[in-house]
Amino acid sequence: MKSAGYKIAIQTIESYLSALSDSYILYKTNRLDVNGKEYLKANDKYYIADIGLRYYLLGDKRKDYGAILENIVYLELVRRGYEVYVGRVDNLEIDFIALKNAVPIYYQVALTIKEENTFKREFSPLAKVKNNYEKYIITLDEGAQSNDNGIKTINLFGFLLF
Repeated sequence: MKSAGYKIAIQTIESYLSALSDSYILYKTNRLDVNGKEYLKANDKYYIADIGLRYYLLGDKRKDYGAILENIVYLELVRRGYEVYVGRVDNLEIDFIALKNAVPIYYQVALTIKEENTFKREFSPLAKVKNNYEKYIITLDEGAQSNDNGIKTINLFGFLLF
């Protein structure tokens, strides 16, 4: 907000975010350290309940398809009854850790993983998780259906219909 020329107290922003979360316009997601299995106190993420509100507020000029795709996956995990966290392993972020009955499933979300750099960026955090629970990369790539060292790549539509 400072960069836009606004002076606003952090408490005010926290109050607004809390009100938006309480009204189910935003969903607050806490961070979880995978190795230490502890909740991190900073950098919570928020997901919007209706992408149409995002377009209304930001307009068409800010189409961030990756963020929209991540938002869709988050809402679907919540709809399925998972407790959803953003994960951290070492200094890398895992998009989602979905817990049900204390069993985690790990998810990375990317528009495409066809470029090698993108594939490495999405694959690396999941590869660092040293357990045998399910790990997925969800993408819009057509025909995405692979299994690389226990990390499955699936198409978004397959995930939504799963």
